[in-house]
This record gives sequence, C-alpha cells and structure tokens, in this order.
Amino acid sequence: MADSPANILPAPDYRAAHYLKSSPTLALCPADQGLEVAFAGRSNAGKSSALNALTQSSKLARTSKTPGRTQMINFFAMDDHRRLVDLPGYGYAKVPEAMKIEWQKHLDEYLSGRQSLCGIVLLMDIRHPLKEFDLTLLNWAHSCQLPTHVLLTKADKLKYGAAQKALMAVRQHCKAMSEVTVQCFSAPKNTGIDELTRQLNSWFSAPLLDMDADTNEVEGEQE
Repeated sequence: MADSPANILPAPDYRAAHYLKSSPTLALCPADQGLEVAFAGRSNAGKSSALNALTQSSKLARTSKTPGRTQMINFFAMDDHRRLVDLPGYGYAKVPEAMKIEWQKHLDEYLSGRQSLCGIVLLMDIRHPLKEFDLTLLNWAHSCQLPTHVLLTKADKLKYGAAQKALMAVRQHCKAMSEVTVQCFSAPKNTGIDELTRQLNSWFSAPLLDMDADTNEVEGEQE
C-alpha cells in the first residue's frame, strides 16, 4: 500500500533550525518521534562548522578551538517532526579516560536505541580519514543497514588533485557498503553544501508513520 502523501513532508528549511535540547543520556533525549539525522565524527572533524554552514547560521552549533568541548547530545529542530543532532566528538579530546568511556556508552545507546534516527553524517578530516572511530562507526552503521553519508571536511586544505585522490580512496573503502555515500566538503568555502542538502532531503522525505501520535509527550520533553 502506497504511503499517504499527507505523511510525507516537503524538504525542510535548514535555515529554520533552532536549538531544542541537550541531553547527557538517551533517556533524557526529546521524544523518539519524527525523523532525525545525526552528525558524528572525531572531535576535530569540524561538526559544528558543518552544521553552521548547512543552516547558514554562525551561532547554531558552538565551535571551539578546544576539541572535545561538546559532551552532550545536542538537538536542533527545523520543524515539529525533523531534527539535526550533534553527537559528542571522540578520539582527540583531552579529557579523562573515564569521561571518554561514559561518552562512548551514551553514543552506543543513542545509535542502537533511537528509532527516529534515519541517517548518519560521518565527518572525517580529508587529510586524516578512516581512523579507528570512523571505521567502527561505519561498520556499525553497515551492520544495522543505517544510511551513512561521509563528509570529507576541510577539503580547502588540500589541492584539488589531492582532495580527489582522498575522495576516491574513501569511496573505494566503502564500495561494499551500499548504504554509504561520500563527498568532499569545506565549510569556509561553502563547498559541498548543495550535495549534503540533497542527501539530507532524501532522508527527511521518509514517511512519518507517527505523525498522528500524541504530541503532548513531545511538548513535555521540549520544556
């Protein structure tokens, strides 16, 4: 049976994205309804810069010269049904090991238990791609058949030929993973934003099976 057109929303306006909530654990996240796309990556991969470039806002996601500052799961809503999620960064943050383990626990719980998660944007510094955390998340997403879009960030730091070589290498590595796509990206140069937007639009156009769910829970979570 075909999906009802009423359950399929038009492409979101990313410029309308606004801060919704920060959650230290899965239990404290907003109600698990609608659709959301998570941005993940090492602490120095440029997640905040990418989110700000996508939404054309210089202040939506906090950027810092100190990698690892983001220690919570941060939610940004475009509308009542769709959200962008900034996940804690890993692999570079100079924080106590116990804190890193705690972050990893909450990340695992979110990725494995969040029903509204429809895709992951995995950011990698184009000069240092496919590190241990990147490979772990790629393999996890592949095993769960969760669509993943790789952003090779800071592409402006390399000459065109070197950037294309890195792009081809990552695509070759992910060749066997049918749910993985890869692109180059540069927030300062606004390179690759259109391609990223098209990918996000395809995920956010999925049918919303719970649009008629009780919205009181959502409103209560957002207070």
